Amino acid sequence: MSTLTLRMPDELDRALERQSAAQGVSKSDLAREALRRYLRVAEFRSLRSRRVARAQAGGINTDDDVFDALRKR
Repeated sequence: MSTLTLRMPDELDRALERQSAAQGVSKSDLAREALRRYLRVAEFRSLRSRRVARAQAGGINTDDDVFDALRKR
């Protein structure tokens, strides 16, 4: 496992401390989970963006276009 050191504003550190105490987990565990979730959302958005561009290139722009394409199969 790697170690990451970062600087954060005092307000963010206090919020992390409060949530850590409230959930009974370490600040590291909480920060690790938050980063994991952020990266998953970023990956999803990137994938979605590429898929939307591909669909639009194929003439699919709306939900109705998607349903019409599925009915034709």
